[in-house]
Amino acid sequence: MIQMLVSARFVLKNIDFQIPFEALNSNCQLLNGEVDDCTCKVENLDTLNNEKIYPVLESLLQKDYFRFFKVNLKKQCPFWSDDSRCAMKDCSVSTCKEDQVPEGLKNGAAKYAADAQNEHTCDEERELGALNSTISAESKAAFQNWTKHDDKLQTFCELDDDKSADMEYVDLLLNPERYTGYKGVSPHRIWRSIYEENCFKPNGKFRYGSQQSLAEMCLEKRAFYRLISGLHTSINLHLSAKYLFPATLYNPATWGPNLKEFTERFDPDPTKGRGPQYLKNLYFTYLVELRAIAKAAPYLEKEEYFTGDAEGDSDVKKGIKDFIKIVRSFPDQFDESKLFQGIPMEAGKLREEFRTHFLNISRIMDCVGCDKCKLWGKLQVQ
Repeated sequence: MIQMLVSARFVLKNIDFQIPFEALNSNCQLLNGEVDDCTCKVENLDTLNNEKIYPVLESLLQKDYFRFFKVNLKKQCPFWSDDSRCAMKDCSVSTCKEDQVPEGLKNGAAKYAADAQNEHTCDEERELGALNSTISAESKAAFQNWTKHDDKLQTFCELDDDKSADMEYVDLLLNPERYTGYKGVSPHRIWRSIYEENCFKPNGKFRYGSQQSLAEMCLEKRAFYRLISGLHTSINLHLSAKYLFPATLYNPATWGPNLKEFTERFDPDPTKGRGPQYLKNLYFTYLVELRAIAKAAPYLEKEEYFTGDAEGDSDVKKGIKDFIKIVRSFPDQFDESKLFQGIPMEAGKLREEFRTHFLNISRIMDCVGCDKCKLWGKLQVQ
């Protein structure tokens, strides 16, 4: 749940961070027109996000339920030896002490267990106990294996084991996504592995950042590529919008928007014309996020958002309802019904490739050498 909301917030608002497009190369015009492979216009998404969605999410994400995120930052990279750890202080993550995390988040399961106990009469408990006693230990073990097998087949991303001793809570407000100084061989290897080994691409030779057209690929493969590109764009926007300017003889180090960094990543000249398309892929990712939230709305509306703070929890539930109402009212949703509509056998094979690629990308997040970058990568991908 937290991943979905934070993802929805990170996508569009970052384009507007006090760096005017007019300051870029004259060939770079304001983004407008339809988002590729969608019917929605860029201008409509700007209005929806900036005037309706962003204010609601900005308020919600200050609440304890979304502020604290449980994550394992100590998992080993499953693909190569982890030899590029970032030693700079801005790469580190400040984890929470036990008494800093709301009691309801740590022991929420106990609340629901108690509620479930209260829902059954003594007769019902005896009946349930009698039924359970007829299941042998061997059968229970087999059922668990079946469940693990089924879950593994359907998994699109690798989630952290919530019971692991390495799981820790992180206060996202104290560990914002921004430039950390993490650069060079390590992050380049991450993105090369994503684009060249775990992303659909045109036939023939293809390199990360290639100018080759995506037109020859089918809709599903284009959609996957645009999703990953949109995520990449969001990350680069955070680096540019919240850049650390080093201290000088007369001024301390400061955080702020870096026009030079933004221009190098998105202006047509240094990007050989690809920069504006990177930005447009951000809108595509945003549309897919909105559609995912709309489809998950029945579950989101039933969630308790329990932290132990009755007033705060009530505010969150109301905020979620308002947010979902806005999302549902937007007419130009991403249409996922057009995906995987070919020959059933081929469509099934493509869907499995889709799942496997995304699963691998989620595992690559554990290879990121900067803990703060890893934190936000895992949160946005999981």
